[in-house]
Amino acid sequence: MTIISATMVKQLREKTGAGMMDCKQALTECDADIDKAVDFLRTKGLATARKRAGRAMTEGTIQSYIHMGGKLGVLVEVNCETDFVAKNEDFIGFAKNIAMHIAATNPLSIQAEDVPEEIVNREKEIYKSQALETGKPENVIAKIVDGKMKKFFTENCLLNQAYVRNPELTVEDLLNELIAKIGENITIRRFVRYQTGES
Repeated sequence: MTIISATMVKQLREKTGAGMMDCKQALTECDADIDKAVDFLRTKGLATARKRAGRAMTEGTIQSYIHMGGKLGVLVEVNCETDFVAKNEDFIGFAKNIAMHIAATNPLSIQAEDVPEEIVNREKEIYKSQALETGKPENVIAKIVDGKMKKFFTENCLLNQAYVRNPELTVEDLLNELIAKIGENITIRRFVRYQTGES
């Protein structure tokens, strides 16, 4: 059996922000392989997030990000279950980072379900027209449109986007890691992005 050293636990904790016992358990489960332990903790975070999804969130924070000499600004509301978490540095830092991410990527919505139907239909029509021009059969065109719509949602929906500070993670991965670390349900409720000269 592999011996798990305190140094390894500390290293994994620094990488993931998970609790000491969770890090030790992950290393034990993954035969002291740090990379596998990181994945193990991320998967566990996802399970924790799903378990907590039904809980009411009446607390939270509104954070802002102003960029380009005051020409671009974002307000984002992130909700949690308790005022204790609402004052937590990691929680507030997450909200600030999400505001900065929104400023950089300009998402259309938080998730795919929130994209207005007329935008979805317009995009589908554009992709269908492009695919028809290639002369491919109807069943192939449907697959091309589906693939392009998946890419569209990945690029334009906040939770699906690659996080600007670490493109290996999506914003949803980042959120799930925070839920696992804090142990409370957290959600990005809404945001608004202002840019001078835009209506």
